[in-house]
Amino acid sequence: MTSNGLVCFTNCLLPQEDGGLVEQDLWIDERRGVILDAQATFFLRKERPDKIIDIGGNILSPGYIDIQINGGFGFDFSVYEGGDQAYRDGLKLVAERIVETGVTALVPTIITQEKYLYPKLLRLLRPWSPPGAAHLLGWHAEGPFLHLAKRGAHSPPLIIPASDGFKTFESTYSPENLVDAEDWLMGGDTVGVRIITAAPEVEGVMDAIATASKRGICFNIGHSICSTDIATAAVQNGARCITHLFNAMPQLHHRDPSIIGLLGSSPYASLAPASDFAPLPPSTVNIQEKPTPPAPSTPKKAIPPPYASEAFDEIQTPPQTPVVLATQSQSKAHKRPQSKSLTSTAAITPTSLGSRQSSQSGNISLANSAFAFERPFYEIIVDGIHSHPNSVRLAYSAHPDGCILITDAMKILDPHLKDGIHEWRDGRRFYKEGDKLYLEGTTTLAGSVIPLDKCVRNFARFAGCSLGEAIKCATFNPAKCLGIENKKGSLRAGADADLIVLDRQGQVLNTWVKGKLVWEKK
Repeated sequence: MTSNGLVCFTNCLLPQEDGGLVEQDLWIDERRGVILDAQATFFLRKERPDKIIDIGGNILSPGYIDIQINGGFGFDFSVYEGGDQAYRDGLKLVAERIVETGVTALVPTIITQEKYLYPKLLRLLRPWSPPGAAHLLGWHAEGPFLHLAKRGAHSPPLIIPASDGFKTFESTYSPENLVDAEDWLMGGDTVGVRIITAAPEVEGVMDAIATASKRGICFNIGHSICSTDIATAAVQNGARCITHLFNAMPQLHHRDPSIIGLLGSSPYASLAPASDFAPLPPSTVNIQEKPTPPAPSTPKKAIPPPYASEAFDEIQTPPQTPVVLATQSQSKAHKRPQSKSLTSTAAITPTSLGSRQSSQSGNISLANSAFAFERPFYEIIVDGIHSHPNSVRLAYSAHPDGCILITDAMKILDPHLKDGIHEWRDGRRFYKEGDKLYLEGTTTLAGSVIPLDKCVRNFARFAGCSLGEAIKCATFNPAKCLGIENKKGSLRAGADADLIVLDRQGQVLNTWVKGKLVWEKK
């Protein structure tokens, strides 16, 4: 007897888009690999599922989405060696292995590259779904339009300004990779993602944000020292997200909270005039240039930073941050325009602030007007190393609907990698101790190796939220940020049946991609 392809998951808790967990059945069509509306399907087809799967009271969640990951399982997305096929094989390896961490979709991230490599890498990183593996959604280009003071592990000689605005973006990434979303997805792909991380205070970047957003590219603010006004203007021009919050950006200062302060922005922010408030004197050093070495008589010696992670700061920003209102010239060049010219032009429509703001019935609120300021989403690495648990909770308390969990993991990500000394790259080795990586023989941190499922569990503890709310930050929130929540990251009818079964502590028990079981815990 032929199966009708209908599968019913029963005795399960389903995460809701508000972070709740509800006991309810879920129907899917395993032939098409999509989630179904059970009631509509029953009345339309007059059939019940041939297959019933008892989840045993566990959680049946959308698969996790990692929108910033540099590699894993021995493969680095930023390294092109051995030709196109070798690179594709590396992508396939990561996609096949990462499902055991609950990730069913990811956005491979490349850090600042030699210019000639961008067209080749971005072409190879077009959306791809290898059989029985996680979906490769597209690409995240982190750099080269970054601020040198917050470059992290990005190579200084490769960091450049966007002197001709979006034209520089095109000459760097290649015009074919920056065309309108509809043209870029021609060929049958229905879901594709492009993300660019850049510093809005860098020459030409602010002018490129609106064009990138109109073309369906998610623009992220990151590796930046921009002031509050510049950060606000970037969001109003279409910037959608903040790259690894707290890392590679100025520390929070109460007079100029900079990028971090966007989480606390009022919905009335766009109604206020541009601010001339400058409580801190402009820096006398142009940080976009290499710092001048100290005079021989200077008694203090520079101390190398205790890290080598892409997200960590290469230069420590003092508490009087941001270091710049930049220089006098930068401050003038990036003066925040008046709000009337800064209404969002993003192709990905932001969510209504009406759902995020509480108000009493009968009150008149400007937050629902056409001028309401939309706070951006923000990524956060929850390994207990890149951000203190108190900082994680502070961010989530300020803006829960914008929180996106990421790993920012390197090629050495592997849940089975044992503690001890391992080969790394360039003849160097590292020592792994739990989620920490040290360069051999030092206390220098060498980056992130935490899997996303552990980030979710950590987040519930650090933020003091429920497991359902933590799951939302790795599923629905990243999908909504990227405008793909009807296909990924949700349990909506018609969405891809990319599912994970979690126990009540958040441990991954099995993973399904397009309605097929692809991994099961032994």
